[in-house]
Amino acid sequence: MTSTLRTLTFPLNGHQYSGGLPSFLVRDDVLCWSRREAGLAGFGETARFTATGPDRFLEADIWWRHLVLEAEVTDSVELPGTGPVAFGSFAFSKTSAHESRLIVPEIVVGVRDNQAWLTQLTFDDGPLTEETALAALDRWLGSGAAGTPVTEGTGEGAGEGATAAADSAGDGTRVSVPGTAGGAVVRPLRLAAGATLHTGSLSEEAWMDAVAAGVAEIRTGALEKLVLARDVVATIPAGVHAADVLRELAARYRECWTYGVDGLVGATPEMLIQVEGRTAQARVLAGTLDRRDAHGEDGAPMDYATRVLAGSEKQRHEHEIAIQSLTRQLAPFSEAMNAHDEPFILELPNVWHLASDVKAELTEVEGHVPTCLALINALHPTAAVCGTPTLVAGELIRKLEHLDRGPYAGPVGWLDAAGNGEWGIALRGAVIESPETVRLYAGCGIVDGSQPEAELAETWAKFRPMLESLGISS
Repeated sequence: MTSTLRTLTFPLNGHQYSGGLPSFLVRDDVLCWSRREAGLAGFGETARFTATGPDRFLEADIWWRHLVLEAEVTDSVELPGTGPVAFGSFAFSKTSAHESRLIVPEIVVGVRDNQAWLTQLTFDDGPLTEETALAALDRWLGSGAAGTPVTEGTGEGAGEGATAAADSAGDGTRVSVPGTAGGAVVRPLRLAAGATLHTGSLSEEAWMDAVAAGVAEIRTGALEKLVLARDVVATIPAGVHAADVLRELAARYRECWTYGVDGLVGATPEMLIQVEGRTAQARVLAGTLDRRDAHGEDGAPMDYATRVLAGSEKQRHEHEIAIQSLTRQLAPFSEAMNAHDEPFILELPNVWHLASDVKAELTEVEGHVPTCLALINALHPTAAVCGTPTLVAGELIRKLEHLDRGPYAGPVGWLDAAGNGEWGIALRGAVIESPETVRLYAGCGIVDGSQPEAELAETWAKFRPMLESLGISS
């Protein structure tokens, strides 16, 4: 055993894995980052770093840079995500008891631009060869496991398929979702046999009261925007299997980034920061419309979305706040930056979003190009997941939510030794708390004019990806 990290990366030429990266999502302990059948999957654990508090990003950055500084790296592929790689998940709040983490796997499979590669990472001083790496991959996957079929298709048809599957597995009845106070609220949900679904920290009525209180604070001028989250808990006696959830999400939500880190699973449409070389990119979302609202409306659904979402002063105001939040914090690290003059409508199977992409060329700060984690330290939390001003919104969140968000709405993603990385915001996700229990999270941006009932309905639209992936249709 040595104190030096050693890594070997080589192409997976001649090895056929149909389905791209999602075909490797066959274990519940897999580390995952996937979009459009590309990405990274990690197995095992070679090293781990954990931290809490306001300096969690900088402490993780120091640990990672120290680890890779003297690493022995053999890399014949040399793409973003090759060589030493760590997957990470960070708590939303600096006050959270949840441990933020970086995990260095034993084996990483990468897929990008129709190329596939394998990386083995170790502190052992034994032989590190293609044969040893392939043998380790086979041990993790099991015989033939990488050929596991994946559901195909996206869009409305994929959602309909999920509903049919859930209906056939369950009893076909409407269920009551009990609140923690104020009685039950009936939801048109169908559950897999024996499954139950309960509200979490707040009942629906109490959460709507929190929204109303947030709007009242906004009207005093104390803040412009507030993001309030809520949770629901699903209990599934047949078991919650992370690999199944990840494959479903990767197939249904190809335009999102499917992530899995230590029981945190989801498919986020929002990129906090992506770094490749000296180029940084982000995707900002704020403004949401449930696609089901278009049912029965005249004209094409996208015309409806353009009229109702892009034409809404409230939605555009919320979006502009989010854009300004990110660009203001990114500016000190950039020598050039551009963003869409007008937001575009991002079409997902469950909702439409107002979206804007931001691109920046990074500049040197104190003689160095900033790392992914240094950028995250400056950017998080954005107005899209917290509000503005940040300190005021953060204090109000702690007062009104009665919820430790843990990793929900925190950064999740990966980074390599070359400074490349992709970090989304952990949205449309859940935490698997036990083999049978999973806690789902959803949040809404609150501005002047927000209506509690409409915001509650929006949370159910945002729960839908996870509900469907668990066999629960809404």
